[in-house]
Amino acid sequence: MNEILQIFSTLHAQVFDSARLPVAVCALLVVSIAGVLIGPLGGNANPVLWRAVDFMFGPVGGKLGNTQRTRGDLMTRGLIVCLMGLIISFLAGSFFSSLSIHYPTYKIVDIVALSLCLASGAGWYCLFRLYSAVKGDKKIKGAFYALAVTSRNNLTAADEYTITRVGIGVAARLFDKGVVAPVLWYLIGGLPVVFVYTALAALSWRFGKEGFSKGFGDVALALEKLMGFVPNVFAGIVLALAGLLTPTAGMTRSFIGLLRLKSGNAPYFEGGAPVTAMAWALKVSLGGSTQDMDGSAIKRGWAGPAGATAQLEAKHLHRAIYIIIMAHLLFLAALMVAF
Repeated sequence: MNEILQIFSTLHAQVFDSARLPVAVCALLVVSIAGVLIGPLGGNANPVLWRAVDFMFGPVGGKLGNTQRTRGDLMTRGLIVCLMGLIISFLAGSFFSSLSIHYPTYKIVDIVALSLCLASGAGWYCLFRLYSAVKGDKKIKGAFYALAVTSRNNLTAADEYTITRVGIGVAARLFDKGVVAPVLWYLIGGLPVVFVYTALAALSWRFGKEGFSKGFGDVALALEKLMGFVPNVFAGIVLALAGLLTPTAGMTRSFIGLLRLKSGNAPYFEGGAPVTAMAWALKVSLGGSTQDMDGSAIKRGWAGPAGATAQLEAKHLHRAIYIIIMAHLLFLAALMVAF
């Protein structure tokens, strides 16, 4: 029995390093505070590493992803771009990991490197400005632009209901892809692994078109789902629990939505468990068709209880901001308790 416990303990130590927990807490606090104070750089509230991947591969991917080609050809091209992105990201993560060994003081290198993979405060900043704009108190310059850039949705012809739905959906997805998943993968595998996951999430965001890719983004989407499915479910559970702390939101209703297999659920590539939990907790409908920045149609289904309204207003956005901040605090508390 002691030998079995020793094997389990050794395996646990290799897979999960508890010394990374304070780094995760500090990095999450850094991006939360800095994001609120500074706002999204260039109007983009996604993690910094997403923007770096977009800078390196966005232009070339836009040319290689010509939809006039066959699906097989596009998948091959997408595979090449994806592999290049993963190799570069792994090397970058390994570089920061090596740098941390040489400069271990207060784990500053780890905190900075992990912060590049996270996004929270900048997303809140976008939501606060969007709320002010939708509420109509005053004109907020760039409020819709930041949401369009972050979500890669063309909102020029969208009404306020659609814009509000997109904003709430972005908040739920950033909590998943920009907070929960990167932190969990950092705890499991350190900087090289979290850089690989973040690169996959960035490539899926840039080329995946929320599952409506015509081949070029399929490889990135499949690999990201492989790494992101469990964190996605966990993020949905945390958001559902946050409903208990949010006035007029429903935790029980949110868990009922998560347990439904078909109707009222958002597919993984359209946000999955976090979007589902958010919609059911607030008793609204999230989703609906929009257009990608490249002009592609994004025909999302609807997530939420039957009969829930899709005409979302400032009051719905206000509740969404509250629940997303509560979810962040719950996740932060869970990390501190684990430490």
